[in-house]
Amino acid sequence: MSELSYLSAAELTTVGTPTLWAVTIGGVLALLVLDFLVTRRPHEVSLREAIAWSTFYIALPLAFGAWVWNRYGSELGVQYLTGYLVEKSLSVDNLFVFMLLLAAFAVPAILAQRVLLYGIAGALVLRAVFIALGAAALETLDFAFLLFAIILIATAVKLLRDALTGHEQEVDINKMRSVRLLRRFMPVTDDYHGTRMTVRAAGRRALTPFALVVVAVLGTDVVFAVDSVPAVYGITEDPYLVFATNAFALLGLRALYFVLHAALSRLVHLSYGLAIILAFIGVKLGLHWAHGVWKGVPEIPTLASLGVIIAVLAVVTLTSLRATRSQESPEPEVVESR
Repeated sequence: MSELSYLSAAELTTVGTPTLWAVTIGGVLALLVLDFLVTRRPHEVSLREAIAWSTFYIALPLAFGAWVWNRYGSELGVQYLTGYLVEKSLSVDNLFVFMLLLAAFAVPAILAQRVLLYGIAGALVLRAVFIALGAAALETLDFAFLLFAIILIATAVKLLRDALTGHEQEVDINKMRSVRLLRRFMPVTDDYHGTRMTVRAAGRRALTPFALVVVAVLGTDVVFAVDSVPAVYGITEDPYLVFATNAFALLGLRALYFVLHAALSRLVHLSYGLAIILAFIGVKLGLHWAHGVWKGVPEIPTLASLGVIIAVLAVVTLTSLRATRSQESPEPEVVESR
């Protein structure tokens, strides 16, 4: 990480020129528009379609990472790739919650991808806001890194506690404040009406279940943004790279959901892995803050962070698949005729 002054306001260094920011934001908006055009006619997503889009949305950020590496050097290249891996891992956790919400609201299969797309668009806006606030905090607060560290460690503890009690797999839509607030002010229809959020019923305007699930998804976006942005700031202090990693990790979620839908239920140890990763980055941020005050305090290199994150994700994936092996459909028993 770049050296910052902890005694006065510090100016963050970034590779994001006005032109680069404009091109990147324009590209993100163009991809969002493309996704909305693709989903304008609700339809069930085939595995072939989902894999094709997922391949595109994985190849694109990797190609961008290669460009960053070639243009700005290996240090920033490693920071970008590590940040992208962290954000992609956290986005899979997003997908798991989205899956629970879609099931809780009984969203028809043909409407699922449009709900996901609204969630992704909302998440991009919220991440942009939090990234800007994070950059302002780092420039003006001498304890910002320590604050981010505390947020991440507290989030890691909550993830671990929820994983141990099984609460991370529960979604009660009747207890969600956003849903309760909407129902207080407007009636809600029993049935879906395509992608319409409101309809006229019994002479008055009413919300549809589609509107409720979209609001619920947007509500979860706020929660995820709180730990996601500090986590990537723990990898790189460049606001442009923070935005790029978040944008690329989120844009491919719509297609990735349909690729991983069956596998998501088998990643039973993912929360443990994310808790370890967030706690590790929290410690990394804490050491970085302490190093600015006491030069003798060591820091954790970004390359070492990349190795730890890859190792944790690999271990929890393997242990999850091993623990859920019994969920695989058994081969049909062949009965010989006599």
